[in-house]
Amino acid sequence: MNQRTERFSAIIRHGLILSIFAAVGFTGAGLLLAPTFVSAQHPLTEWTEQEKPIVQALHGLRSLPDDVRAKQTLQLALDIRALPPGEHKLSLALHLAGLSTEGDFGHDALQEVATTLASAVREHPVPEENGQPAEPYLEIAQLVRYELVQATVDSPQMGKATAQLEADDQKRQQADFTLTDLNGKSWTLKSLQGKVVLVNFWATWCPPCRKEMPDLDALYKQFQSQGLVVLAISDEDAAKVKPFIAEKGITYTVLLDPGRKVNTLFNVMGIPKTFIYDRSGKLVAESIDMRTRHQFLGMLAQAGIH
Repeated sequence: MNQRTERFSAIIRHGLILSIFAAVGFTGAGLLLAPTFVSAQHPLTEWTEQEKPIVQALHGLRSLPDDVRAKQTLQLALDIRALPPGEHKLSLALHLAGLSTEGDFGHDALQEVATTLASAVREHPVPEENGQPAEPYLEIAQLVRYELVQATVDSPQMGKATAQLEADDQKRQQADFTLTDLNGKSWTLKSLQGKVVLVNFWATWCPPCRKEMPDLDALYKQFQSQGLVVLAISDEDAAKVKPFIAEKGITYTVLLDPGRKVNTLFNVMGIPKTFIYDRSGKLVAESIDMRTRHQFLGMLAQAGIH
């Protein structure tokens, strides 16, 4: 799930998204929201009888095997689409969209999710926030741009959202940074031209981050000899990151980003996020959420690694 923190602000101020997080226990892999954020404005008891099973299903979605989760994701998209128009429907559709990109649950399921979200926002438009497109429009734009689904919303906010994503990618293309790894060695992005560089933003508390790490480490070991460099960036303290990495047996490079300077440079509002640069330093692939081994292989192929 997704640049999803500051961009949720308009809906959060109405207590809707926070009520879902409280109701379904969502601590946010795609979100940098503390799990202690709760709202009493829309507790679970205020969901309608039609909505309550959807809220509960969202709560259990991450616990399902991937094949079952794919079917459940598609069904939830259809169930939410059948709800009456309104704030609750839009909030549920937006939350499902955030969960639906945590891996590979099939293009058909993701297309239904995008269709449902687009339908919900057409029925219940959300105003801009301080001249910026509201989160549902940004979420749809991300799904279209990075997940290659189709969705149409006739609103100037969609144009603004698309332009914002393009500007973010241009900024990432030009980005450079120097960070220190867990052994005290400095790494500079632009100095690695000639290598294929995978930049991954993650945290120890993030379930989808943890889920993708074994595949990412296996791919690093497989393709290191072909010039693959993995730079995994965490904004947490070394005292928390170092024992976690040792316990998991991760062999790729882990960098520390105190003060979130590089997170801010890349406009990372939710994790995990992955960006791949080819040997010439061109940004050729990126993900808005967790990736599977198969998905990572597709991204690496765009940088010439097979």
